[in-house]
Amino acid sequence: MDSPLLQIGLLLLIGYIFYLWLSDLKAFRGGIPNSGALPGALPCGKSIVIWGTMGAIILVIVETAGESLLGVSSEQTSMTVLFALVAIASGFGEELIFRGYLVVQHRGRGILWLSIFGFSLLFALVHPYLWEWEDGTLVMKFSAKAWFSTGIVFVNSLWFYVLRFSKSNPGRSLWPCILAHATSNAAVFLTKFVQGHVSAWY
Repeated sequence: MDSPLLQIGLLLLIGYIFYLWLSDLKAFRGGIPNSGALPGALPCGKSIVIWGTMGAIILVIVETAGESLLGVSSEQTSMTVLFALVAIASGFGEELIFRGYLVVQHRGRGILWLSIFGFSLLFALVHPYLWEWEDGTLVMKFSAKAWFSTGIVFVNSLWFYVLRFSKSNPGRSLWPCILAHATSNAAVFLTKFVQGHVSAWY
């Protein structure tokens, strides 16, 4: 997804879906909930949002420290400012799919946690750390950096699911997950910027 036009198009698409999600949230708050509302378009308390964003920041700090201890900080990929905006916005899309749709609810806590672990593993594996496309060929990568980054994504996913199904979030709102995910991606961008891995505007 190197094309700036493609990235801008994706930003617009995510923005539109987020607008629909916010409209569903507004309808619920107005006392006329939409029967076909998008998942998690419900309000929540401030405390779960604060805990969610704090947890996301802590995980980025752990990731940065871990990369330093492993000596793989120099293996960071570079990103543009436009790509960073897409990554931050994509946090909403990923939350809608994984924490919204891809979870098995209402079949007991055991099944819920099995689905959380299973979909968190899927979430980690779809991020291109252990693999990449090179000239149309799938190439596997099993470096320390690849395994560590994949593990961090897995733990992040577990954290986002915990926020969705926490007792502090009785309405099962996606707000804490969305804001925590956006905070995480923004913190990663700032870390890359400080480390000199932000290459250009687009």
